Formats: sequence, C-alpha cells, structure tokens
Amino acid sequence: MKVVKSLRSLKDKDGSIVVRRHGKVFVVNKRNPRWKARQG
Repeated sequence: MKVVKSLRSLKDKDGSIVVRRHGKVFVVNKRNPRWKARQG
C-alpha cells in the first residue's frame, strides 16, 4: 500500500473504490491491488 498526498490519479483507475476508514481516506482496487493507497 502506498501513502500519497493526492488520491486523484488513483481513484480514476478502472475498478477503484474510495473508502473512509478510521478518519483516513483509502483507495481500494480489487482488480489491481498495486493501486491500493492511503491519503497521508
């Protein structure tokens, strides 16, 4: 999982879902797990 400043480029990928957990914003992608990220 990557920690990135901006999730904009990752959330536009095919199959991406933006999720909020514990006050943090995550991008989860079931099709391509390389694009998992957390905003920090």
